[in-house]
Amino acid sequence: MMNRRQKYRNFTLIILVAASLAAGIYAYFNLRNSIPDEIHYCSDDKEPLKKLTDHPMVTYSKEMEVSGSGSYKVEVKLADILPLKSVKVEKTERPAVFVSGSSVGIYMETEGVLIVDAGEVQTQDGQLIKPAEHIVRAGDYIEKINGQDLNNKQELLDKVAESDGSSMVLSVMRQDELIDLQVTPVMTEDGSYKLGIWVRDNVQGIGTLTYVTQDGKFGALGHGISDADTGDLLKLGKGELYQAEILDVVKGSSGSPGELRGVIRYRNEDIMGNIDKNTKIGIYGSLDQESMDSLPLNSYEIAMKQEVQPGPATILCSVDGTIREYQAEISNIDLGQSDTNKCFEVRVVDEGLLNVTGGIVQGMSGSPIIQNGKIIGAVTHVFIADATCGYGIFIENMLNI
Repeated sequence: MMNRRQKYRNFTLIILVAASLAAGIYAYFNLRNSIPDEIHYCSDDKEPLKKLTDHPMVTYSKEMEVSGSGSYKVEVKLADILPLKSVKVEKTERPAVFVSGSSVGIYMETEGVLIVDAGEVQTQDGQLIKPAEHIVRAGDYIEKINGQDLNNKQELLDKVAESDGSSMVLSVMRQDELIDLQVTPVMTEDGSYKLGIWVRDNVQGIGTLTYVTQDGKFGALGHGISDADTGDLLKLGKGELYQAEILDVVKGSSGSPGELRGVIRYRNEDIMGNIDKNTKIGIYGSLDQESMDSLPLNSYEIAMKQEVQPGPATILCSVDGTIREYQAEISNIDLGQSDTNKCFEVRVVDEGLLNVTGGIVQGMSGSPIIQNGKIIGAVTHVFIADATCGYGIFIENMLNI
């Protein structure tokens, strides 16, 4: 009996030791990941390493490996013993950008035709079949059909209609690899031919312009544009930025994100510029001079990520056609988020904005965030469980593009 009890105690002890070890390893790597690989500082920042982390046990070496031009490396340790990370510290001039907050219309065409899903079609004899099932995948981009370049969805429909049921070779880009797939169209009950695939070749919506540089380069949204069905970042073929007019606001609430609703007039005279890149941390392109002259733009210096502080800030956005500054609070800053759009949390505390939107709503992505007279980043996401809160991206991350 005692032997059995002793075995149980030993087993329990082993479990406790293993759990403690696992927790310690998790805490170590979590702390390590919260420390940035690189920090940029300006001449007026006398202590760039002071806010490297709020953890009291984290220290950094007083000895520095100089790499030239004001850059150096420091070794960051836990309790001055356990190595955590080597951080590159680089001196730079403090840039300034023209900050916006204007609502804009976004139109993008994909590079190739995006396959959203394989669907079911009804044949002339009433059978329900899926001719493309297990052949195509959601997220494939059709770039060629029977060896000929494919530019848009209408061209695909025309080629299928002309096929007379003959097999077709779709050249698709799948995870950066071009592969050929053979699919046979079937005649449906209405006499037309179909491949049984759902496709998309463009996307449009409303977002917020974050900044414009002196030479007319812009950044917006703070996150990329992904397909609503596949969740994948859309491959950009071409895109334009348009003037947009906000007509209505759907107020957000717990479990239900709100939305800015408006109209985008797709006329040549309403084009503001071109979209050149769709990335996971924003869309980028160039504005024409006329649009730059017409927009209400104000110059702000940027804050480096280590200068972002918990506490009061303001959000610039337009929910009624006029750009206004609304009160907010910054919290939970993660300096290690160098390539993502979830770098800190932002809460709307302005009663005026809360009364209109309930907090952060769709269409506010890209709204500039100002703190201590500098732009620190932009709104990127809303929390589904709490519409007053969301994530923000460091402006330093957006400008790295």
